[in-house]
Amino acid sequence: MSNGPDQSKSPTGPAAAKYSAFLTVFPSIMLPMFLAVVDQTIVATALPAIAASTGQFERASWIVVSYLIASTIAAPIYGRLGDAFGRRRLMFAALAVFIIASLLCAASPSIELLTLARVLQGLGGGGLMTLSQALIGEAFPPRERARYQGYLAAVAVCANTFGPVAGGYLTEHFGWQSIFLVNLPIGLGAVALTWRLPSPKMERLAWRADPGGLILFTVFVATTLLSLEQVQHVNLSALPLGAGLFAAGLVALGWLIRHENRTPSPLIPLGLLRQPAIWHSDALAACHGGALVSLITFLPVYLQVVRGASPSETGFMLVPLTIGIGTGSLLTGRLVNKTGLTTVYPIVGLSLVTASFIVLAVWASALGTSALAGLLLCIGLCMGTVMGVVQVSVQSAAGLLRLGEAAASVQFSRSIGAAFGTALVATVLFAYLAIRNPEAARIFTTMVKHADVGTLLPSGQQAAIQADIREAFRAAFLTMAAFTTAGFFFALTNPLRRI
Repeated sequence: MSNGPDQSKSPTGPAAAKYSAFLTVFPSIMLPMFLAVVDQTIVATALPAIAASTGQFERASWIVVSYLIASTIAAPIYGRLGDAFGRRRLMFAALAVFIIASLLCAASPSIELLTLARVLQGLGGGGLMTLSQALIGEAFPPRERARYQGYLAAVAVCANTFGPVAGGYLTEHFGWQSIFLVNLPIGLGAVALTWRLPSPKMERLAWRADPGGLILFTVFVATTLLSLEQVQHVNLSALPLGAGLFAAGLVALGWLIRHENRTPSPLIPLGLLRQPAIWHSDALAACHGGALVSLITFLPVYLQVVRGASPSETGFMLVPLTIGIGTGSLLTGRLVNKTGLTTVYPIVGLSLVTASFIVLAVWASALGTSALAGLLLCIGLCMGTVMGVVQVSVQSAAGLLRLGEAAASVQFSRSIGAAFGTALVATVLFAYLAIRNPEAARIFTTMVKHADVGTLLPSGQQAAIQADIREAFRAAFLTMAAFTTAGFFFALTNPLRRI
């Protein structure tokens, strides 16, 4: 392990030492990351079964939203505590919380208790993701980090692909409780691997509790994410509540900034976030999250509702996208490792993604299945150029003492960007339909839940409504292109061009 991991040309040691570090450190980081990511996708598949079992369909979204809020809040807490007390120790704590919460989830008899258990699980899951990213920075010098961040991105893609398949199989054959119980052997394996992690002797940041910052940050995150969740319903009756929650979030944000500027040991490191290389990278992560998560959310709806694909066909159509993201992440990591260049890759990648989204918006209906799969592969490859570069950039700019805070800032930015991007795309999609043809908006909402409803309409009405829905998706894809365009400019103006 290098003694100076934040120097631009840190010695990496002989090949045998690098290989030993890979075998010791990377599996210990990979499994917790896999566990945190797969849990988000495996639960989504089981939501209908959970709702049917508890008889509370209207509250099923709580299971997802509660985890998202808790994991977003947990990210900066684990980042700060990891910098102060050591990331290996905090990884044990996060795994313990996650495993205990998984047991409580499986034993929950109602939506309300399951939601509380999911909050606890999110508090563990947010730590697993943040600490995994920071441990890469602690264990490897900057250029090596890029390669391993690419590996982590590939692990995340595999987890996203594996989750829905595993969730559907386990729910169908063993009941929805099994999707939480499967976390136990994986979590215990992660604990065993974490024991192998070294405990480096290094200077640590002093830590003092910041309860005021924690309360204000919790209020800000909870109200903001809940307001965005309300907006996604695109229901006029939900708009006053959404607007009120968003206003409360803005007030909490203002008080949070004022408080953190005055406290000696802030939970949110505003001084760190003011560095141009870091806030540019975090903004890029938010734009990337907004575009990618909204694409993954609404592309299956487009394929089933507009192109008439079956659920299995939809799954196969998403494979090129996920393969592309993993491959792009791996290739970008190796290129950064060899050249030391950073932002050039997302600059090129996001410009190509923007062009691809425009092609998708304008000519999607004219593309055959093979051409669409090729376009999705291209989007995935180019999207894979971003997250590894972002993590390497913020960790290099932050320095060794503040790796946890840097990694947490990226995780938080991506979560907020994903929530905002998905809500905005949903608003554009449904608002466009509501303005153009309210009847098409009503039928589309029904088709999202039951794709075969459109086939029951008279042929003339069916063609007109399909045309309106295609136009609405054109606006949605262009909105995604706006996110990648903004990300392109944040990458272009990032002052950290080489590590």
